[in-house]
Amino acid sequence: MRVPVSWLREYAPIPEPYDALEVGRRLTLAGLEVEAVEPVGHDVQGVITAQVITVEELTGFKKPIRYCRVAVSDAELSADPETLTGVICGAVNFAPGDRVAFATVGATLPGGFEITAARKYGRISEGMICAVDELGIGEDHSGILILPPDTPLGVDFAAHAGLRDDVLEITVTPDRGYAVSIRGVARELASAYQVPYTDPALTFVPGEDATGGDAGPGARTASSGPGSSGTGTWPAEIADPTACDRFVLREVRGFDPRARTPLWMLVRLARCGMRSVSLAVDVTNYLMLELGQPLHAFDRSKLHGTIVVRRARPGETLTTLDHVSRTLDPSDILITDDSGPISLAGTMGGLATEIDDNSTDIVIEGAHFSDTGTAKMARRHRLHSEASYRFERGTDRALPPRATARAAALLASLGGATAGPGLTDAQVPVTPVTIELAADYPDRVAGVVYGLDTVVARLQQVGCDVRSTPAAQEPTIAPWRAAAPGAAGHDHGRHDRQHMVLLVTPPSWRPDLTDPADLAEEVIRLEGYGNVPVRQPRATAGRGLTERQRSLRAVARTLGAAGFVEVHCDPFAPAGEADGLMLAPEDPRRPAVRVANPLSEDQPQLRTTLLPGLFRTLVRNIGRGFPDTDLFETGQVFLPRPGSPGVAPILATDRGPTEAELATLAAALPDQPMRVAGVLAGQRELPGWWGPGRAESWADAIEAARSVGAVSHLALEARAAAEAPWHPGRCAALYVRAGAGEWLAGHAGELHPRVVAAYGLPPRTSAFELDLAVLAAAVAAAAPVRGPALSAYPLATQDVALVVPAEVPAAEVMAALRAGAGDLLEDLRLFDVYTGAQLGEGSKSLAYTLRLRAPDRTLTAAEAAAARDAAVAEAARRTGAVLRG
Repeated sequence: MRVPVSWLREYAPIPEPYDALEVGRRLTLAGLEVEAVEPVGHDVQGVITAQVITVEELTGFKKPIRYCRVAVSDAELSADPETLTGVICGAVNFAPGDRVAFATVGATLPGGFEITAARKYGRISEGMICAVDELGIGEDHSGILILPPDTPLGVDFAAHAGLRDDVLEITVTPDRGYAVSIRGVARELASAYQVPYTDPALTFVPGEDATGGDAGPGARTASSGPGSSGTGTWPAEIADPTACDRFVLREVRGFDPRARTPLWMLVRLARCGMRSVSLAVDVTNYLMLELGQPLHAFDRSKLHGTIVVRRARPGETLTTLDHVSRTLDPSDILITDDSGPISLAGTMGGLATEIDDNSTDIVIEGAHFSDTGTAKMARRHRLHSEASYRFERGTDRALPPRATARAAALLASLGGATAGPGLTDAQVPVTPVTIELAADYPDRVAGVVYGLDTVVARLQQVGCDVRSTPAAQEPTIAPWRAAAPGAAGHDHGRHDRQHMVLLVTPPSWRPDLTDPADLAEEVIRLEGYGNVPVRQPRATAGRGLTERQRSLRAVARTLGAAGFVEVHCDPFAPAGEADGLMLAPEDPRRPAVRVANPLSEDQPQLRTTLLPGLFRTLVRNIGRGFPDTDLFETGQVFLPRPGSPGVAPILATDRGPTEAELATLAAALPDQPMRVAGVLAGQRELPGWWGPGRAESWADAIEAARSVGAVSHLALEARAAAEAPWHPGRCAALYVRAGAGEWLAGHAGELHPRVVAAYGLPPRTSAFELDLAVLAAAVAAAAPVRGPALSAYPLATQDVALVVPAEVPAAEVMAALRAGAGDLLEDLRLFDVYTGAQLGEGSKSLAYTLRLRAPDRTLTAAEAAAARDAAVAEAARRTGAVLRG
């Protein structure tokens, strides 16, 4: 959200001169994250107010060209026009006598654009008459900015229009809906600087009654049921109290649709990033920004019968203001009349009742809609608006009468309209929330003694009504008189405060305050998180890291040493993920847990494999110029349990869960095994003076997986497999043996070309994924690890080249050689693979080096040769290998 500091200072008068960066720092410390502070309008120099005296239409050109004479002072109004400044302009929306913003020669406009004198179309142009977009206060470039007739001449336009300002870019968390407004941010700014705060909701504009219409003469308060209509204001009803608990209407008659938005409002809207549409729409947007209350204006002539707030009915449709016809869901919250739906409540109005260039009678609507209902509706229709952004964070239920009163008064004063008498106020009774807060609870949470006066003062500063009562007696409720904020440390007696309870009623604009923890947070943040002492936690002696933590760190170190970069991907997945991975219908990774309220409708499921997240991260890194990238992640996947109810119960927060509740919760949750996965792309070895380099391959993926097993002293055996999403001819199933058992630990290899194409990966991308729970089970079942006995005797090497059928995996030949060589074999390595015409069709040659060593003697040549021959014989028996001549 963009917030101009000048607007904030109207209601929180921080002293001049102020430092915009310091303003941002203090707001951030108060819990509003200020991401940027942008100076605006300071680069506009040399633009003054002027009046167009004459306009000469130049002919002979393909587009309208006008040569104008302008006066820049009152004295020049009576001067000879031929002596005045001349300027070329292509706009046609102004006439002699109009007052404009005029950039003189030497002036600078936003972006550093400098104005110079130039000959154009046969005339000398000595400046520029400016449009809205050229002044940096909007995007409208259709014509010149026309100023009011009473604008003084020759004054600095930037100062006159308030262009020079500082704009704060604030990120508002979902729980602080009150801060999505000038009203809320100014309140925080006043607290941060300890200056008086003026609530803009309690200020008035000309023609507005001081009560905001709540109980003024002629006001009509309607119930939520039938019979809520009356005389003088449009009738309204609330048919579904769960969708809306307050709905307010006011009428404005005789509005001039040609009335222009005033310059001060135009500038403020632009500074907040909003586009000017028309005066009627701009007024509602302006008040939404200032107060945080979204408003909507209906053309009265297009309404039919009583307005009803209800849920959608099956088969209903609505064409919204963006000209999209939408099929409505039964959960959608609608504003309707006798003709049917006329608006998606709190999200976007309907096209049939929109304000147009002929609208003279207007019905202004302000309401308090369900926050969750609005949020779900906006996501369901993928229709996020400034209004829904505020409603889904929670708005002030008491604000609609005040906001609509201000809107009616502004339309009357700026648009020549007459505000209708009274209002329609349909509402459902809502019981105020009262929270019992132990007086010393904020102290115990923060570990700081704030004192009772400080706690009460800070809560009152937020807007809470605070009363006190002894906890051990019958409540004797009395208003609390607090000292000034900042009196931390002034304690009224620890013992007394331990037995005192504060009854706190949050203000209507803070629906997020619902329990004592919320109130304690308000006290702590206003007193300053930086004042909370930091204590280094001390680990219990002799404990340290768990076995799982040590294992994960060892895996990360091993892969990091091999050139991999660790990433943490989003645990959510799109609905079509299984299809992109080419998973079979019976694959256990295809069923996925669906999130009840997903952060994004594009990713409504929990992941069942780590690979897709790594694929997307790899593509993102390649797009940023890192083509040679190896990534890995350790994390949980989520696999639904057969027969699971699928929806976990919501447990109570005022007590611990029972055994039965824990069992129900455990049954509903999916299995969450820990996995490690990696993806490899680009060059494994970069080219250089040392050689041409080498590309990543499926063998590197298998080797990376083996290195993960080696962390736990486990040897992973690779066997040919056909498992999605890998290429069926370049995929290895990785097995681990321990004791008498054997487990499938995962897969590695080159990805299928269709998967590569689906995710936009580089050709021949490889990947691996291992189940760490399987590796942990193998470690538990394995015999204790013993270090190898190191022999001091020399090494003997023997090379063998075996011809085998092409379909025989090299791993099977290696296993046979290892078994045949016996205990003298220290290591075995494949160093060459050959296929060619000399071997014949369907054969290949595998060359191995056998490293032989005895622990107690030097091997003779005969012993080494015998071990080699035994290995070859075993390979021949198992795989049909033939020693190559």
